[in-house]
Amino acid sequence: MAGKKLTCFDCGQVNRVAEDRLGDGPKCATCGAKLMSGKAQEVDFATLQKAARNDDVPLVVDFWAPWCGPCKMMGPEFSKAASSLAGKARLVKLNTDAHQKAGQTYQIKGIPTMIRFEKGREVKRQAGAVRMNDILAFSG
Repeated sequence: MAGKKLTCFDCGQVNRVAEDRLGDGPKCATCGAKLMSGKAQEVDFATLQKAARNDDVPLVVDFWAPWCGPCKMMGPEFSKAASSLAGKARLVKLNTDAHQKAGQTYQIKGIPTMIRFEKGREVKRQAGAVRMNDILAFSG
């Protein structure tokens, strides 16, 4: 069956969605969670690894921490970008304090750091806080 693979951020199930249905609010076949919600969703390390490895839609990750001032400034911009990119890319956030192994695995040297994954590979990296238009350009 043709379609784009998307990992559910709630239950971890890999789903297939027809490309022309990505903007229609597809849901997970297992738990019913939205797969392309248009929101920046918090994920854990295991879910991030699975999605980065399996997803056919660009996955943009904001590596952040709650104590980080620039991270707090960028948060609303990242959320606005997620809304604008609904159906085209998925934006997620990973708290590097809660998931320290992620910082080591992806060699995060400063936060915030964005990484864009496509078809199992890191294709782009950006360190430092940026505005919505820069996030959109980075994601597209």
